[in-house]
Amino acid sequence: MTPSFDAMWADLEPVGRDPRGGYRRFAWTDTDADLRAWFDAEAARRGLSTTVDRAGNQWAWWGSPGRTHQGVVAGSHLDSVPSGGAFDGPLGVVSAFAAVDLLHERGHTPSRPIGIAHFGDEEGARFGVACAGSRLLTGALPVDRALALTDAGGVSLGAALAHQGRPVPAPDPDALERVGTFVELHVEQGRALVHDDAPIGVATEIWPHGRWRVTLAGEANHAGTTPLADRHDPMLELAALVADARAAAARHGVLATVGKVEVDPNGVNAIPSEVRAWLDCRGADPDAVAAVLADLARFAPVGESWTAATVFDPALAARLSGVLGNAPLLPTGAGHDAGILSAAGIPTAMLFVRNRTGVSHSPAEHADTADCHAGVVALADVLAELTR
Repeated sequence: MTPSFDAMWADLEPVGRDPRGGYRRFAWTDTDADLRAWFDAEAARRGLSTTVDRAGNQWAWWGSPGRTHQGVVAGSHLDSVPSGGAFDGPLGVVSAFAAVDLLHERGHTPSRPIGIAHFGDEEGARFGVACAGSRLLTGALPVDRALALTDAGGVSLGAALAHQGRPVPAPDPDALERVGTFVELHVEQGRALVHDDAPIGVATEIWPHGRWRVTLAGEANHAGTTPLADRHDPMLELAALVADARAAAARHGVLATVGKVEVDPNGVNAIPSEVRAWLDCRGADPDAVAAVLADLARFAPVGESWTAATVFDPALAARLSGVLGNAPLLPTGAGHDAGILSAAGIPTAMLFVRNRTGVSHSPAEHADTADCHAGVVALADVLAELTR
């Protein structure tokens, strides 16, 4: 098991390295194609059958699932945010393959098929909508809207798919019907498990979260000749948005971040004509998130995505915690494909692997090798429990 995980991790490690640090693994790029080829190769190495659903997500199967013989699926995603860490997403996919290896070593004969899933474009880093692959799969993201999404270079999702030789996506109820239970292993994006002194935890819920776009109009002019009194500079409104969002988040007990900005014309000696900013807001209480948006109403934020709270099946979470020696139960503020599948009615659970830095979406994201190996064992134990 350990050599299996370590070898796969080393093989995947150089793919999509960002020269500035971390990873740049964006959806429907040549790097994404390399990641997909890696997944297919790992499945073939184990004699697993592979398929791609109509939304473009990859599946590898040990056994033959069907509507009357649904499988237990583990997996996650392989894409990243800009300059992202190595563990967010890939840890779940690599661990799923390694867990299957461990079950084979144990001589486990599953009563149900076991699957491994790789969901596309989970981070939404290129086209702006998180969990796009699972949302398209379940129908939560309309196809017309998805195809019209554009990246920073103006390339539409539809054009990117065509460039990669991929078909137009569509919901795939047949693929969903093969899944009886989904378990996503993920690096923890925080330090709760550090405080609990535990390598593995079980998720209870995902906080509601959303993304909004703010457009701030200005007047382009020369930075060296325009008096301050004559300027219409939207960067001042951007500064106000950032400060007001932080204050509103503190006031209402949630989290708010302005993390992406586009400036036109983006010249060092030019007053901008327009600034576009994206606000991320999330918290345990959706009414508190709504209150932040109300406080920011003067900026006219336009909603781009909203994901309601996901409460994972308490009985399933308690069962898996017991299998893992009463592993800690904890919520998370990060969105995941598990939340999308849960909202679609699939029994779903999540396992978290300790992250001693507590940092995520950064090159500093980290999980110790021993904890990664503990995650593989935990996932194998869970899969064995669910396929006895």
